[in-house]
Amino acid sequence: MDSVYVDFLKGMLKPLAATSVVLLAVVLSFTQNLGLEKEMIYSIVRAFLQLSVVGFVLQFIFNQNNGGWIILAYLFMVSVAGYTAGQRAKHVPRGKYIAGASILGGTAITMFFLVLLKIFPFTPRYIIPVAGMMVGNSMTVTGVTMKRLRDDLKTQMSLVETALALGATPRQATHQQIKRSLVIALSPVIDNAKTVGLISLPGAMTGLIMGGASPIEAIQLQIVVMNMLIGASTVSSIASTYLCWPAFFTKAYQLETKVFISE
Repeated sequence: MDSVYVDFLKGMLKPLAATSVVLLAVVLSFTQNLGLEKEMIYSIVRAFLQLSVVGFVLQFIFNQNNGGWIILAYLFMVSVAGYTAGQRAKHVPRGKYIAGASILGGTAITMFFLVLLKIFPFTPRYIIPVAGMMVGNSMTVTGVTMKRLRDDLKTQMSLVETALALGATPRQATHQQIKRSLVIALSPVIDNAKTVGLISLPGAMTGLIMGGASPIEAIQLQIVVMNMLIGASTVSSIASTYLCWPAFFTKAYQLETKVFISE
């Protein structure tokens, strides 16, 4: 165990040296009167501590090689992601639970197929990093979808109420708003897939190349990553619309106006 800590301390020399770039950003923020110095320092210190702790936790889990630890780590990531996405869509009733359930469903279904097709073995070293990428992207997309849907319904309440008065179901009356929110939320993921490798090399691919893997092997993995991110994000975002739109209506299928009052 002592050797692990020694190796950790030696390995942190380069990351510590890289903080000089952050110090440059702090100085620029100060000279330009941006007022971001404290936030920058807090962010980098927090990231340093979080990643250090996560590194030791993952080392422990990898050594155990137990499926239970995989599930526990996965549920922890989903819980944090659901809370964060719910914060973005804080005016959506039960937003944190809806976001968490949507992220859980989208990533679990995608992961199931990846394991079933033997793309990744069900081991901590593969599943936890892959799950982390999917959960992170699904978190962003789900939060944007829910927030955008609520905002669009608020600005177009009269249009939705007219559709309801003409006999449309809540889902039919909000079809355009749901479609718009999904398109806006998923567009960055799709655009990223279109330009991957042309503008910048993605993290997974860059990590493999820097780790000594051939570019061909790195590309193969990155293709898998892009596919799974699109799949998980799409399922999660669509699930969030099905789960959150009922909160916008009363039992009599009328708009729940109190949901759209707060800002």
